Amino acid sequence: MHKRFIALAALAVAAVMTSGNAVAQTRLLIGSTSSSSSHYSYFVAVNQIINQYVDGVSSSVVETGATVDNLRRLSRNQIDMGLVTTNTGYHAYKGTGAFKSRPVDTRLLWVYTVAPQNVVMRKDAGVETLAGLDGVRLNPGITGSATESTTESVFKALGIEPDYVRGSTTDVVSSIKDNRIAGYVKSGVGNNLDGSTLDIATFTPIRLLSLDDAQAKTLRSEMPDIAVVDVPESASKDVPAYRTWAFGVAVHASPDMDDETAYKIVKAVMEHTDTQANAFSAIKGTDMARTTLDVGSVPLHAGAARYYREQGMTIPDALKPVQ
Repeated sequence: MHKRFIALAALAVAAVMTSGNAVAQTRLLIGSTSSSSSHYSYFVAVNQIINQYVDGVSSSVVETGATVDNLRRLSRNQIDMGLVTTNTGYHAYKGTGAFKSRPVDTRLLWVYTVAPQNVVMRKDAGVETLAGLDGVRLNPGITGSATESTTESVFKALGIEPDYVRGSTTDVVSSIKDNRIAGYVKSGVGNNLDGSTLDIATFTPIRLLSLDDAQAKTLRSEMPDIAVVDVPESASKDVPAYRTWAFGVAVHASPDMDDETAYKIVKAVMEHTDTQANAFSAIKGTDMARTTLDVGSVPLHAGAARYYREQGMTIPDALKPVQ
């Protein structure tokens, strides 16, 4: 009887301890994007890292409508962190543009990739500079995409007026191949050209247009929501180095996330890049910490800033944590 009592008492203690651990465990929801996107795979990898390497934290990935949807969910406390492009995140935080009447208070954790916005032209179109796009039939990006709206803002800032042609990627690629339009603007995959551009280039010689120094200066001063990046010649065969505008793809968190949790998550993500590269090849060989400080557009979460400072990095004024 005595032994049975001891055994029951031990079970009771174990149950209490288990219950205590469950209460102590921080559970997070991560907003991603469509499950058909390679970015969704990236967030599955991040989820794996958090669950495996961050003590006291468990997480789950939620399929969402990407940036705008994630910002809305963050503002409603329906997710704890998620995918946000740096340009849209900037406007949401500042309460400008489409967010003028409904700003969203979020904090930056890290930027995992940069999406250069490539101006891809048929070589035989004879357009060699961005200024030469005036009146030229050009697709500014998939209808309704961030690329489309950003392209229009960029050309407006630069005083360039192409003859815009709207359409889906499939329609536009066919139109370029058939010489019905001269080119399009398409997000790259890291420093590489995307699949549709490579498809065009298979039988149609292409040229990528580059920002000149004056244009780059204009964008840096008038459009703080985007970055100006230099893409090396390794982007594709026979494509020389060029300069273009870009936005980053970042992970934002609710300002309510505690500092220690944010610190541990960022540390784990930065220390286990192989898992992420296997899921999203564009980050292979990149310095995500450096990319974050170069391309980030809103203040860092205090816990994230702690990690970057521990690495001896200087936090830009625009990214310094706020209360």
